[in-house]
Amino acid sequence: MNHSIDHSHQDSDLFGLLYGFRFRPGEKGEQIDSATALAALQQPGDPDEFLWLHLNLAHAACERWMQAHLNLPEEFFEALHEGSRSTRIEHVDSALLAVVNDVVFNFSSMVSSDISTLWVCARSRLLISARLQPLHSVDKLRSSVKAGEHFRSPLELLVHLLRDQGEVLTQIVRKTSLSVDQIEDQLLSSRLSTNRAELGAARRVLVRLQRLLALEPGSLLRLLNRPPQWLQKEDVKELRKSTEEFALIINDLMALGERIKLLQEEIAANLNEQSNRTLFTLTVVTVLALPINIIAGFFGMNVGGVPLSTDPEGFWILVALVATFTLIAGRWAFRKRKDY
Repeated sequence: MNHSIDHSHQDSDLFGLLYGFRFRPGEKGEQIDSATALAALQQPGDPDEFLWLHLNLAHAACERWMQAHLNLPEEFFEALHEGSRSTRIEHVDSALLAVVNDVVFNFSSMVSSDISTLWVCARSRLLISARLQPLHSVDKLRSSVKAGEHFRSPLELLVHLLRDQGEVLTQIVRKTSLSVDQIEDQLLSSRLSTNRAELGAARRVLVRLQRLLALEPGSLLRLLNRPPQWLQKEDVKELRKSTEEFALIINDLMALGERIKLLQEEIAANLNEQSNRTLFTLTVVTVLALPINIIAGFFGMNVGGVPLSTDPEGFWILVALVATFTLIAGRWAFRKRKDY
């Protein structure tokens, strides 16, 4: 399904709120504006309801507003500025901190190889997500919420986000596999054209996705073994299932990368074989021309005592001599070819 970013919102909020939703038990998410979000944060209502606020870090006041109005752990703000952006989910100060690398939303193409980061902090009644660029999985999650899908907790939203990201990766794997299949068919039918650059580019994209999107196993294992008390058991089970599904998709990325590597090696071997055949042909031509060049060089010397110069049959004697040496050289060259 093709989703599109909502262009009606022009980021006019003072603190960079892109969109927010309020969830109540058994009801679909209600979209709220910045004023409603501030009121809900200052005066909590139903203890069973929770909020999802999606913020734009490109807004100058966004980070200052989060520090002033949201009780977020210090590690969240440190993660916004750290150099390492490995995908991970960890328990920090009675909250869940998630750093998720995702595919940038490209309006001209359904699949993009550009990567950006989404920072997420989840508490029992609040989910904060912040990004610099529009992302595929976040847009799919927003579309699911607006379509009326029910969510019981902030962690279920995060799990849905991971699954949406997995669907985006599945599309990338499927599209890349089709391209690799075509190149493999051309290779098997000896109709290979200039596809080495295409394979190299696809492999670089897959390696980059694998490196940036794979979840850190250590932080995930600690979270699943010692989850926060406010997490529901169903949410922990769903998180475990989604991470297992995500790991399978990452394995598909790795397998496709290995397949591309094998194709690259096969193409390189074929090109090397073609170069060897060309070099052998040039060698044979050189060997066959060697006797006549040597004899012509000797008889072309402008010195006295040149043999057969006065013999009326001298030309044909030289022809026979050259032909004999050429046959011997050709037989030797082709025998060497059979040895290889």
